[in-house]
Amino acid sequence: MTTTTAVTALSPADRCDRCGARAAVRAVLPGGTDLVFCAHHGRQHVSRLRAVATEIRDDEGVLGTL
Repeated sequence: MTTTTAVTALSPADRCDRCGARAAVRAVLPGGTDLVFCAHHGRQHVSRLRAVATEIRDDEGVLGTL
């Protein structure tokens, strides 16, 4: 997994897959599907995302060095 900016940028219209808040993190999974999360849910699921995602876009730096 890499953290990158090559993944499609998030727009204000993108919403968290868990709660519907504005998305801050996009994780691309093997096979090309993606998940988007708000800052809260991105931090909550960061360890699992890093384990399974092929790429992660963190537009706001919410994942930091966790």
